[in-house]
Amino acid sequence: MTYPKKAMLGGALLATTLMAGGLVQADDFPSQPLTMVIGFGAGGSTDIQGRVLANVLEDELGQPVNVVNQPGAGMGVALTRLVNNDDEGYTFLYGPTSPITFGPLATEVDYDMDDFRYISAVSLAQAGIVTGEDRPFGDSWEELLDYARENPGVSYATQTAQDRLIIDYIAEQEGLDLRIVPTAGGAGMAPLILSGDVDFAYSGGTHSGYADSGEMPVLLSLAEDRLVAFPDAPTLVEAGYDITPGDILMAALPKGVPDERAERLAQALEAATQDERFIEVTEERLLLPVNYMDEEELTDTLYAQRDAFAELIDEMGGVEAPE
Repeated sequence: MTYPKKAMLGGALLATTLMAGGLVQADDFPSQPLTMVIGFGAGGSTDIQGRVLANVLEDELGQPVNVVNQPGAGMGVALTRLVNNDDEGYTFLYGPTSPITFGPLATEVDYDMDDFRYISAVSLAQAGIVTGEDRPFGDSWEELLDYARENPGVSYATQTAQDRLIIDYIAEQEGLDLRIVPTAGGAGMAPLILSGDVDFAYSGGTHSGYADSGEMPVLLSLAEDRLVAFPDAPTLVEAGYDITPGDILMAALPKGVPDERAERLAQALEAATQDERFIEVTEERLLLPVNYMDEEELTDTLYAQRDAFAELIDEMGGVEAPE
C-alpha cells in the first residue's frame, strides 16, 4: 500500500514529537515531591540541619522536600528503608557516614556499602572526647593520660560501639585501666560530665552547646581536623593515634538510581552549601563546617574509612558494644 507523502510526514512528525516528549519526561526530574529520610529523632543536630537543607533544596529543585524522621538502630532502620526503596531518586537519606562505614562491620544489618550511591557531602561532624570543669587534669589530653596511669579506674562514658572501639584501642596503646560507663546519647552523657560523676566521655556534638560557657572542654577531636569551636584540642593523629574516624554529613540514594537524577540532586546539594540559610544554621548555630564533596571524592573517602575500621577491628579482636 502507498501512503500519501503528507500522511507519511505527519506520522514521522508525530513519532518525533512523542520521542522528544518521552525524553523530556525522562529528564524532567523531579516532577513530584521528594522525601528526605533522617535516621534520628526530631530536634537533634542532624534533624535541625536537615530541615534547613530540605527548605533550600525545595527552592533549587522546584518541588517540596518532605522530611521523615525514622530513628532506630543508629540510623540502621532508615538505611534499611532506603535500600528497599524503588522510586528512582525521589527518596534519599541525609545523615552521618559512620552507620555505613562502621555499622555493617560491628553488627548484623540488612545492607552494605555497595547498596548505595553517595551523592554529595555537605558538612563535617564535630565529635570529640570531652571532660568537665575543675578536673584534676584540667583540659589537657596529656595530663589526663598521666592522671589515668596513676589512678586506675578513671571513668569514661561511652555511647556507641565505634567510640568504645577507639577508647579501647587508646587504652591498650597507653596502658590505661578505665572504668567504662555506658550512656544513651548526649542526653545521657552530659549530666554525668557536668556533675563530675564521670571523668571524660565521648560526645557526638553535645559539647558544641557549651562552647561559650566552657563547661565541657574538648580533650581530643575525633574529626579529621581540629574542631571549629575547640581549636586547641588535638586530633587523634596529632595525639599519636593512626585513626581518622571523622563523620561526614551526606546524602545517599539507592544504588540503581539513574545517573541524571543523581546528578540533578547533587547539583542542588552543591548549591545548598552556598546558600546563606544553610551556612547560618550549620556554621553559626551548630558550629559545624560546611564542606562539599562530590560523589567520587565522597565514595573514595568512605571506602577508605571502612577499610581502616576493618583493620582496627581485626587488630582489636572484635567490637564490644555498649551495654
